[in-house]
Amino acid sequence: MGCAMRTARSKHQSADGFGLIEVLIAMSILLVGLSAMLNMFTLAAGLNANQGEAAKRVTEYAQDKMEQLLALDFSDAATNTTVYPTTAAGGTGLGGAMAVNTTVPAGGIDPSSPATGYVDYLGASGNLLADSNGALYVRQWSISTGPTTTLKTITVAVTATRSLGPGRAPSTRVVAYKSQTE
Repeated sequence: MGCAMRTARSKHQSADGFGLIEVLIAMSILLVGLSAMLNMFTLAAGLNANQGEAAKRVTEYAQDKMEQLLALDFSDAATNTTVYPTTAAGGTGLGGAMAVNTTVPAGGIDPSSPATGYVDYLGASGNLLADSNGALYVRQWSISTGPTTTLKTITVAVTATRSLGPGRAPSTRVVAYKSQTE
């Protein structure tokens, strides 16, 4: 009879399932894995939000400058567009006095060599700065006159000076045409 009891007891013990200690160990492992994934998700979401915000801003700042330039008279060669609001003198305007040459535009959009009179610098909140110190965005533009002298091509490029998240610093380029109306 003693032998029958031992057999029944060992069968009963193996059928009990998991004990409290096993469940606690499994839950601990699960919590460690979930917290690591939550930290990665939070970091990725934050970095993507910052990078997306910077990409949105470079486009917005390019459009703002393009609207400012398109509002000028076709032959304007004096309005200072590096300040806001613009002033009637002390600037380059739309380069009204430049020679007709589509290969040599006034200004330039090469980030390594900003052209004086065709560049401005913006801070993190979009405020216009006096120079490149502390600038988060560099806004450059060029203006070229076509062979008919009645059409100007305006190109505005905005580049973030550094990346606010993973990947390259965002940049954008906007191109528009302004025709001479009589």
